Amino acid sequence: MPTYDYICDACEHSWELFQKITDDPVKKCPECGKKKAVRQFGTGAAIMFKGSGFYETDYRSDSYKKSAEADKSKKSASKDSKASSTSSEKKSSGADKPAKKPGKDSSK
Repeated sequence: MPTYDYICDACEHSWELFQKITDDPVKKCPECGKKKAVRQFGTGAAIMFKGSGFYETDYRSDSYKKSAEADKSKKSASKDSKASSTSSEKKSSGADKPAKKPGKDSSK
């Protein structure tokens, strides 16, 4: 259930009220008793989704962020070692030049 902010137009008293979404807005001010209370719009808009199933950038704990960073650095280190071994193999095998296709004559 949300908390709504109210303000009285007669006495300028402001208060918060915890009520159901389906409840009608309060009209009577608890301070002066006049029916000049107005529900404020745009307050309490911060929503936090917690639990599993959300994106990586959503409200993660510090321990999770540290372990994710460690995993990321391990993956980048393994990619660097694979890339360097693959490039050295290509240089030794002479795979830098494309092979000519059989049956095509360039003299025509």
